Amino acid sequence: MIDPKTLVGRWDIVAWEQLYDDGRKQLPLGEELEGFLRYTEEGDLIVMIARKDRKPFVTGGQWNADDAEKAGAYSSMLSYAGRYEVQGDTVIHKVDISLFPNWKGGEQKRQLELKDDNTLAIKARLEEGSPQARTAQLLWRRHGS
Repeated sequence: MIDPKTLVGRWDIVAWEQLYDDGRKQLPLGEELEGFLRYTEEGDLIVMIARKDRKPFVTGGQWNADDAEKAGAYSSMLSYAGRYEVQGDTVIHKVDISLFPNWKGGEQKRQLELKDDNTLAIKARLEEGSPQARTAQLLWRRHGS
């Protein structure tokens, strides 16, 4: 059982892995990431994860750049914010806003594992019972550790 107070604060991203049941391993945003997860005492959360090597736009600004550049920016970052609650060893992220519009209003239920080295693992089982069945795992380290 995780004490919700132990989650409060900033956690820096270490890795995002998709571990398939057939032995495959995928890194959705590559090996080098930047970003953070912040939990507040009031129950708010924000998640920002990006490839470290994101390229600046060269064809325009945020509104008038080439569509291919905008698509590249979208596919090189994950972000959402909302509220959270802890139930035992599960955290539920209640999504208020997200870069991926389909998550808005939804919940992300994840298993928590707090390790002795100030590392937090947040895991989810995806596509259970299919050839794409896997465990998605995000590893975070407490900021300043």
